[in-house]
Amino acid sequence: MPLRSQMLLILLFFAAQGAHGGAKRQDDNLLVLTVATKETEGFKRFRRSAQFFNYNVKVLGLGEEWHGGENKRMTGGGQKIRLLKSALEEYAEKEDLVILFTESYDVIFASGPAELLKKFRQAKAKVVFSSETLIYPDRRLEAKYPQVQEGKRFLGSGGFIGYASHLYKLVADWEGLDSDSDQLFYTKVFLDPEKRTNINITLDHRCRIFQNLNGALDEVVLKFENGRVRARNLAFDTLAVVIHGNGPTKLQLNYLGNYIPRTWTFETGCTVCNESLKSLADLKEDVLPVVLIGIFVEQPTPFLTPFFQRLRKLRYPKKRIQLFIHNREEHHLDQVEEFVNEHGQEYRSVKVVGPDDHVENADGRNMGMDLCRQDPVCEYYFSVDAEVVLKNPDALRILIEQNKFVIAPLVSRLGKLWSNFWGALSADGYYARSEDYVDIVQGRRIGLWNVPYISSVYLIKGSILRSQFTQTDFFHSGKLDADMAFCHNIREQGIFLFVTNQQQFGHILSLETYQTSHLHNDLWQIFSNPEDWKEKYIHENYTAALKGKLVETPCPDVYWFPIFTNAACDELVEEMENFGQWSKGGNTDTRILGGYENVPTIDIHMNQINFEREWYKFLLEYIAPITEKLYPGYYTKTQFELAFVVRYKPDEQPSLMPHHDASTFTINIALNRVGIDYEGGGCRFLRYNCSIRAPRKGWTLMHPGRLTHYHEGLPTTKGTRYIAVSFLDP
Repeated sequence: MPLRSQMLLILLFFAAQGAHGGAKRQDDNLLVLTVATKETEGFKRFRRSAQFFNYNVKVLGLGEEWHGGENKRMTGGGQKIRLLKSALEEYAEKEDLVILFTESYDVIFASGPAELLKKFRQAKAKVVFSSETLIYPDRRLEAKYPQVQEGKRFLGSGGFIGYASHLYKLVADWEGLDSDSDQLFYTKVFLDPEKRTNINITLDHRCRIFQNLNGALDEVVLKFENGRVRARNLAFDTLAVVIHGNGPTKLQLNYLGNYIPRTWTFETGCTVCNESLKSLADLKEDVLPVVLIGIFVEQPTPFLTPFFQRLRKLRYPKKRIQLFIHNREEHHLDQVEEFVNEHGQEYRSVKVVGPDDHVENADGRNMGMDLCRQDPVCEYYFSVDAEVVLKNPDALRILIEQNKFVIAPLVSRLGKLWSNFWGALSADGYYARSEDYVDIVQGRRIGLWNVPYISSVYLIKGSILRSQFTQTDFFHSGKLDADMAFCHNIREQGIFLFVTNQQQFGHILSLETYQTSHLHNDLWQIFSNPEDWKEKYIHENYTAALKGKLVETPCPDVYWFPIFTNAACDELVEEMENFGQWSKGGNTDTRILGGYENVPTIDIHMNQINFEREWYKFLLEYIAPITEKLYPGYYTKTQFELAFVVRYKPDEQPSLMPHHDASTFTINIALNRVGIDYEGGGCRFLRYNCSIRAPRKGWTLMHPGRLTHYHEGLPTTKGTRYIAVSFLDP
């Protein structure tokens, strides 16, 4: 069967034609014949739509080996004629019986038998074929086609309707091979004036009965009206009954979950649950499906440690999870090793393929999938790329409960339209934007969507890997990238790719600007991945402080509030120590009594580690809002000339002499713990004789700089004390 991957998606839109569903069959003198050698997902969808509209369908060739041609660039389909001819022998004398013959893998009904029969009879012919704009398979026959005043000129063999006796005449002379072209056979019958007249054949020129999508991209739109959805042909103002997604069309109109009647769904619900169970949550942990999670670190990736932390937080028993980790990056060796050493024993099994194994991206992905394929215990394969921020701890359970062969949770870049699915394909098989892509990504349309491409994170049933995906190389196909090759090969098997946005799952990191030249490279991600930066580095109680709930006032006009996480403090200190070029004093200008004086400190400035731009962004995003709240009427742009980390040691520089700061206001963020990392220290404001002797790690002191808040650094008596200091609005 030729691949028609890009058209499959439009068809389920028309399920909303609920006005016809559930009614009594309109005419028992109608029979639908179709050929399907396998029960593909496309066939199941066709069958469901037929059941929904109460069509009487007879399937030909089910279970028979297909010999009608596999290559989409070649003609074929003669096997369908053979099967049809054999089936029609039973009905050859039934002159009142109307038979619709149609494809099934890429066809769906948009309306019921009554409308179909009415439009057939209005055609005033004994046999009506679908029509197309493009001629196929022999363009040399174009001159023999009758001219038409309006409508499509050329015959399409994917759907035709007629009286049984006349259809039998149509195929009576067939003696071809299974691999011969059915389209060419029907075309030659139609182009023979004598046969055309004798059988009384016409084409559905204006697409009143059949709508072929091939070559009709600009003609077809969806009509939403009163809870019903139909495909309208704008060129002829017609609503077809049978929609055929044929040819290499790029049109892909996806599932509209809001409009699909439940009766259309197939193989839905929790496959491991019985009738008394509603979800996996009702099952005991030891009977939950075994899942192999494939983790892929294919390039330098920020926030990898939080990635593993979220993996551990998945609400799924770890003893039912196998792990396969493919890491190509030397840069991430320590993080992967740390996770495996600390938590690997919690899982059913762990296999790691590292950079020393020299396994390329596509090969690593094949390896992970093959581990599940070869293991009969593996019921699901869950592939997750390291740049996916999977924040929903129930994501795995949710996907399993959807009971699809291949399904992805929708994730996108925050504030962007970049996501892990495509709504359509271009003519050459690359990205094309479907009309509803933006609405789906932004959550204005919610549902389960049949799409041509997914990536980054998806779930595959182990059973389908062992039955249909028997090939071991799914991530190579010509010159396609691994992810595109994977989707191409899945579609070639007639398997649907689904994406769901029925819940919030997470997002995708931006990797373009990620550098690996620092010790803690995540610190530099405040621009590229601001939300992830905030989650890792901004104190969990910062929002409360912003509302004034956790702000303390230890001295007059001195405010104390949480700002940094432990990770932010530790990494900033380690980054400075790794840089190592501590000043010997004299770097900090201060204003005293109208003049300038050096106040010697041991420090490293933000610009020395190329962190000045990122530090300014931090100050503007997180310090400025609190400043404007605590000092009403003052608005800051958090400009600075001096921002640095200062170090105090008993044998190096234990304290700081009294001074004014060269600033309108100053922040001092404690980067380590008094009583644990050091003893002593603190700050004394001389004017008020007020001291803060136990700074809290990650909390900042904010106070006016000039004039009123003359202060000194109290002696550090043991250990090493670190403070991040900024003189703002100098």
